[in-house]
Amino acid sequence: MTKFEEEVKRPKKAYIDPFSKREVDFTGVAKKFTEGAQTLKQWKEYAFLLEDKLKLQQQALPVVPDFVAEWIECVKEKNNNALALLDDDNMPDDVNEWLFFQRNDDNIKLILRAWLDGYTVEKPQLFYLKNKLTTSYLALDTNTGYYEHWGEEIIPKLLKKQGYKISFTQQEIDSMETGSYEQIEVVE
Repeated sequence: MTKFEEEVKRPKKAYIDPFSKREVDFTGVAKKFTEGAQTLKQWKEYAFLLEDKLKLQQQALPVVPDFVAEWIECVKEKNNNALALLDDDNMPDDVNEWLFFQRNDDNIKLILRAWLDGYTVEKPQLFYLKNKLTTSYLALDTNTGYYEHWGEEIIPKLLKKQGYKISFTQQEIDSMETGSYEQIEVVE
């Protein structure tokens, strides 16, 4: 039984029939009408609760960075306690920075909302790096760890070839020395 089913009890009666036995006794008829009115009230409340539940489900899920999504899943695996999300003793540095040092209370609300409702993972913006002097593109050979330069005509071939990384996140670019490179936004 789901949490919703525990909170909202479905009415037991599914019909209203005050004249099933053709009773003439008005006290019996009045009693059946009262029961019918109560049943209608229960069904109305049930319908409103279902409608509210559907509206919540249709709202867009919060969008969180991938490292936050990993932290949420890690905490869920360990103890399934939302308060542990904010325990900075075991928290990864990037999550700690995102939650507490960016001075953004919205991130705390966002991670708790993601815990409760689910979430989608933010796709980072990717960039190609084009050398301003040679017009070649930077590519990382992931097998060797060396950077190489390739002409624009080779890029579509590298996209299909495993072992090459030709687009980079802003965070990766910031960790490189890219003074003579132009950032070109990857359009999907």
